[in-house]
Amino acid sequence: MKDGFLKVAAVTPDIRVADVVYNTEKICGLIDEAVDRGAKIVVFPELCVTGYTCGDLFAQDILLNDARLALHRLAEHTTDKDALVFVGVPLTVGGELYNVAAALNRGKILGLTTKTFLPNYGEFYEMRQFCQGPKEAREILFDGEKVPFGPQLLFASSTIESLVVSAEICEDAWSAVPPSMEAAREGAVVIVNCSASDETVGKASYRRSLIEGQSARLICGYVYANAGEGESTTDLVFGGHNLIAENGVILKESNRFVNDVIYSEIDWKRLASERRRNTTFQAAREPRLKKISFDILMEDTSLTRSISSRPFVPADGQERTRRCEEILMIQAMGLKKRLSHAHAKSAVVGISGGLDSTLALLVTAKAFDMLGLNREGITAVTMPCFGTTDRTYRNACKMSMKLGAKLREIPIGEAVNRHFEDIGHDPNDHSVTFENAQARERTQVLMDVANQNGGIVIGTGDMSELALGWATYNGDHMSMYGVNGSVPKTLVRHLVHYYADTCGDDELKAVLYDVLDTPVSPELLPPKDGEIAQKTEDLVGPYELHDFFLYYLLRFGYEPAKIYRLARYAFNGEYDDHTIYKWLETFLRRFFSQQFKRSCLPDGPKVGTVSLSPRGDLRMPSDACGISWLENLKSVSEK
Repeated sequence: MKDGFLKVAAVTPDIRVADVVYNTEKICGLIDEAVDRGAKIVVFPELCVTGYTCGDLFAQDILLNDARLALHRLAEHTTDKDALVFVGVPLTVGGELYNVAAALNRGKILGLTTKTFLPNYGEFYEMRQFCQGPKEAREILFDGEKVPFGPQLLFASSTIESLVVSAEICEDAWSAVPPSMEAAREGAVVIVNCSASDETVGKASYRRSLIEGQSARLICGYVYANAGEGESTTDLVFGGHNLIAENGVILKESNRFVNDVIYSEIDWKRLASERRRNTTFQAAREPRLKKISFDILMEDTSLTRSISSRPFVPADGQERTRRCEEILMIQAMGLKKRLSHAHAKSAVVGISGGLDSTLALLVTAKAFDMLGLNREGITAVTMPCFGTTDRTYRNACKMSMKLGAKLREIPIGEAVNRHFEDIGHDPNDHSVTFENAQARERTQVLMDVANQNGGIVIGTGDMSELALGWATYNGDHMSMYGVNGSVPKTLVRHLVHYYADTCGDDELKAVLYDVLDTPVSPELLPPKDGEIAQKTEDLVGPYELHDFFLYYLLRFGYEPAKIYRLARYAFNGEYDDHTIYKWLETFLRRFFSQQFKRSCLPDGPKVGTVSLSPRGDLRMPSDACGISWLENLKSVSEK
């Protein structure tokens, strides 16, 4: 459970209908397998001890007595197993028959969760055999032992704070008010479901959506174990469709029509953090559910779940295309409103031939189209200076003309040299003053051109640069509306690529492709042999790493040590451990020291779940100290 990762298993055993001894042995064997694989929560299907499809055999004492003995046998089997196991079994209590999920741990029957909603429609007729569970849990005397019995039992770890598990059974999840809703409000971060859901056309996709949605609504992990081959096929077929979900995302899914065991890791710490952040997720003020303690050891958990190295960029091509179109629309809609509200006659974009200014120009063109304005109202300003290369200059000019913008070339070298004279700076001293003077001169030019044309300056800086403070204060840091301010660098590239592929203009596409191939640079230092001398990622580190760090720090509030662990996993084969550690340390130092730049950002549209706006997502003091975060990272290197 290191870093909050809890390995879970959803298990579909091979069974024989009404052959309890056979089924019990199969279940015991799969418990052993799951525990050997490191699973701490192991979930079996509904009524798997007997088989769900026993029908009226559930009225036979022989079957029910066998099930009772099997439950004791299974509990005993968990004596030396470090796991919490849920098994579906029919049990008689007080002369009535109930469909229950038994929780087993360390040789004990910890609790018997009853099924709340019994389906009695279509192919289901459970009310013929079973009684609906009681409204509230109570203790019963089960073979001489007091055992909690009823709905929504909470199983709380005695060793891991905030790790609470609750169970529901099949139809409970399909009901209008699932029992898991109240369990989650009382602290359950993992919901398990012992299910027997048969296969019909289209049902699998609905089931998947249901579990995804429930895990998202409850901000929980959800482990769904379904009945499979071995159940009676008299009228139905069961496909063993197992699912493991976390907060709206399917982590693992089994193939249907094959009995299988699936594993993944639920990040319960992340879920607890998400609930704290989400003010609409309100915990129950007067807890009423019964809580039972269980024991598992705190151990390292090997990760099998997928960790994307580019969390801002969808891996699926179709989804990425949809995401790009949506983001461009959000950016353009934001700018459209600002242009309209300001009664702006023009928009001014400083165009360098780099990725960020290219995206800003494309968004501006889209906003003008949406307003029905002539693109000649867009003034694209190129400002060659000491570091400008022919490649970026040509691309800036070609792109502006192909988009129908008015191109203005305003060289700033002479003005910057005059400024150096005024402040007494040696132009051969290529320090930060040499660089920032150019950036501030560019911004002054853009602001004045906007005044000349009754327009507004469109900001080009992206979210990754803002996170690192890689902007000149009151230089490229400032604009009248920043359309890229919540777009990470890794996504900027895909947005430009998407526009190139869909613009329908081969010449513009060729220019945009060349922009994509150009190294990221502010071009503030003189080129070497005509090539860009100042490459941003050589100085501050790879943006794909920084975007990864930014996502997990702000979106989930992960500790640096946990971020480092995930980065090692996600970037395996791409970056070595030393490189990841080095740039994560750089990221943390810059992130905390550069907040003063983010505290006075211009307006701009939020496009994703992470934003650095001081008016929205990040209310962070400019003088906050990052020592604790750096010390947390240092703890990794000391091990």
